Amino acid sequence: MKKNTIYEIQGLYRDNFRVTGYEFGEGEEAVCIVGSMRGNEVQQLYCCSRLVKKLKGMEEEGKLTPGKKILVIPCVNPYSVNIQKRFWTVDNTDINRMFPGYDLGETTQRIADGVFRVISAYRFGIQFTSFYMPGEFMPHVRMMDSGLEDTELAKQFGMPYVVLRKVRPYDTTTLNYNWQIWETQAFSMYTNTTTRIDRKSAKEAERGILTFLHKQGIAQYHGHDGYLSQIVKDVDMVSVRTGKAGLFEPAVSVGEEVGRGRILARIIDTYEGEVIEELTAPVDGIVFFMHGEPLTYADTAVFKLVVREE
Repeated sequence: MKKNTIYEIQGLYRDNFRVTGYEFGEGEEAVCIVGSMRGNEVQQLYCCSRLVKKLKGMEEEGKLTPGKKILVIPCVNPYSVNIQKRFWTVDNTDINRMFPGYDLGETTQRIADGVFRVISAYRFGIQFTSFYMPGEFMPHVRMMDSGLEDTELAKQFGMPYVVLRKVRPYDTTTLNYNWQIWETQAFSMYTNTTTRIDRKSAKEAERGILTFLHKQGIAQYHGHDGYLSQIVKDVDMVSVRTGKAGLFEPAVSVGEEVGRGRILARIIDTYEGEVIEELTAPVDGIVFFMHGEPLTYADTAVFKLVVREE
């Protein structure tokens, strides 16, 4: 294992800003795994730290294929992680909306440029990322529906779902999209949580990545192959939205099968404690996403359901 500084900015009043990478093996740039880009992505950081430890042991045991290089970058935004601020500490910009970057631009553009210059040549790219809405997901692999994606390849992770996300204009500045444009097979890995550690889903993601590396001939790993992944388009998921604001009291869990009409959650008046709204399942399906905060606004998508296949 080699520990390298991928990108560095001179600090004026504190230690330098550094993006650190861990290299395993030498030769073809086979796989790059990127963790936290936002300051509240603690689970994503945790997942990468587990992989660094696991890959270090596998390398010592001779279980990594010669001639293949794996790069793991646990965190791209350590300044924001230090103060638990989701976006860049100074101007609140999102590094994952700055790719491929610009070396003469704003600070976050320069960081994106410095990192992308190192990782753009890898054959496979895997990013642990988070959703723009706070909540809990079923573990899954997500790909941009750009016409360059390979869903059969994504199934090799053995995660329960492979989600195809319709490309929107603002997605063109994300790492995943730019990896695809630069001919890297790119995947986004989602676990259950973001701001807290969930060991169970982190282990599932680790197993998925090691299974993928084994099937691609990059590492020797003999574990459970996982699931026969179901491919789902994000536009086909059914959203359940609130009609009123208040306390959010869920009645189901992520991954649970629900029938049409099943109560999913209750919205409670914040002062008087009365139930002011009951949210029910509009279809038979599986709870894929659930709002993760104790309060909710009106007209907010608090559940996403995968419609049950007949």
